[in-house]
Amino acid sequence: MKLHELKNTVPRPARKRVGRGDGSGNGRTAGRGDKGAGARSGYSRRPYFEGGQIPLIRRLPKRGFNNPNHIEFNVINILVLEENFQAGQSIDKQELQRRGLLGKSNLPLKILGDGTVTKALQVKADKFSASAREKIEAAGGSCELG
Repeated sequence: MKLHELKNTVPRPARKRVGRGDGSGNGRTAGRGDKGAGARSGYSRRPYFEGGQIPLIRRLPKRGFNNPNHIEFNVINILVLEENFQAGQSIDKQELQRRGLLGKSNLPLKILGDGTVTKALQVKADKFSASAREKIEAAGGSCELG
C-alpha cells in the first residue's frame, strides 16, 4: 500500500465551493442571496432573532411570581425509609446520601408521610410533615430536628 492509494472509508459529502462561477450553481452571490446584512461579510444573527418581528418571548404573557423566600427541600417519603432501613436504625442526611437516596446534597431534608411504617426508626431531618411525624412515632420511632 502506498500513500496515494489510501482512501477514507467513511463517506462524507464534498464541501461546497462557493463563488466559483455560475456553472457551479454557487457563483455570483455565492448562495447568500441579494443584498441585506446576510450578504455582507462579518454578519452573524443573534440566537432566536426573528427578522425584526416581536420575538416569541415578548409575545407571550407574563405569568407567575418567584418567591424570594422560598426554600427548596430534598424530600423523602417514609415509604423509602421503610424499604431501605432496619428497625432501630438511625437515619440522617449523611446516611441517605451514602445509600444514594438523596439528590442534591446542599438542600435541607424533609420527610413526607406517603406510605406506612412498621419499624421503629430514629429519623433526624430538617423538617417533617405532620403525617410523617405521626406515623413514625406511632410505630415506636422518633423524629429529631436538626
